[in-house]
Amino acid sequence: MAYTTINKHTDYFNTKLYTGTGSNQAITGVGHQPDLIWWKCRNSAKNNGIMDSVRGNTKRIITNSANAESTNTDYVQSFDSDGFTAGSNGNMNSSGDTFCSWNWKAGTTGSGNTGGSGTYKSYTYSVNTTAGFSIVYYTGNGTAGHTIPHHLGVVPSLIILKSISASEHWQMYHHKIGATKYLEMSTTAAEASNTNRWHNTTPTSSVFSLGNHTSVNTDGTTYIAYCFAEKTGYSKFGSYTGNGNADGTFAYTGFKPAYVLIKQINETRDWLVMDNKRLGYNPNNYDLHPSGSDTEDTNARLDLLSNGFKQRVTSSANNKSGGTFIYMAFGQSLVGSNNIPCTAR
Repeated sequence: MAYTTINKHTDYFNTKLYTGTGSNQAITGVGHQPDLIWWKCRNSAKNNGIMDSVRGNTKRIITNSANAESTNTDYVQSFDSDGFTAGSNGNMNSSGDTFCSWNWKAGTTGSGNTGGSGTYKSYTYSVNTTAGFSIVYYTGNGTAGHTIPHHLGVVPSLIILKSISASEHWQMYHHKIGATKYLEMSTTAAEASNTNRWHNTTPTSSVFSLGNHTSVNTDGTTYIAYCFAEKTGYSKFGSYTGNGNADGTFAYTGFKPAYVLIKQINETRDWLVMDNKRLGYNPNNYDLHPSGSDTEDTNARLDLLSNGFKQRVTSSANNKSGGTFIYMAFGQSLVGSNNIPCTAR
């Protein structure tokens, strides 16, 4: 079992379920003040919403849409010390509907200028190097080779990026597919190859590089990037090959996953998100779809285990024989860096 410098993962990531009231309500029990909130209604067809502390609590983007951000005062009212306050908007807090929120903590804020090729532009950020997570808000310059500081201090394994001021699909860099390829989280499309997203350049411990495609680097357009680095015993950004069997493929993470996002990369398939709160026992770990507004899928797909996750169905979405899948996972090692075994929480 992997050791970790993070002895309580809920200090940095946590899933919180809640039921809508139709009016402002405080969502508590997250375990930290989140800087990134991603929510989805479970029982009604509604958009996936994202807000972050760098852009502010009135700026919403949708993971299942290419739309630019919108200004909304009735979604997240505030980022609170133990969660957030949900506003009255029905997409986030409709009375009687059930919701799932995924919450990440960044923290240290700052600003600076970008680098690389072309005109340097200003950017702002929030970062938590302990958890390997940063939020970067930057302006494009339209020149291939533009570099954006991420402030993680180590090479990021995953970058999720969205144009804020223009309608463009979400772009994903995942180290298992490399910097020549990209995925679009707002569509079900397979991976594609083009150097105009990540400039065919692997991120370094200080910056990631951009091509000149409009989805990542139009001159004067603003963008938000969520950057993640692997932390032993807490986060893993890996890949596996499906076997098409109910005794499915096992993916080793080194910790018990509390959240898993999966995408088959060589075919058109849904993105899937599972967590340990819906319903929270194997194999009934229900999934939601970042690329769709549909309701929660209650099919049993996988087991969340002490050191990884194991596929339990033959479904092509997560276990097609010979299919290649990428994932991002967060959770908790059984033993912390202080060598004290974790007890039940």
